[in-house]
Amino acid sequence: MVVRVRELSAPPAVTQRLREIGFGEQQEIRLLVRQSNLICQVRNARMALSSHLAQMILVEPLPA
Repeated sequence: MVVRVRELSAPPAVTQRLREIGFGEQQEIRLLVRQSNLICQVRNARMALSSHLAQMILVEPLPA
């Protein structure tokens, strides 16, 4: 599934770190695995997020 980041609702330090690793607003992200943790592809890198951290990232689905 491909999504676009709409908003980051984390504390400022966490929001800044998410932007540094590629989870900024309007960034397209491919969701690869959705289990207890999420594995996403951001640009050319795969990243794992805890479900707690993922809940702080508001996304919208994109058409396939």
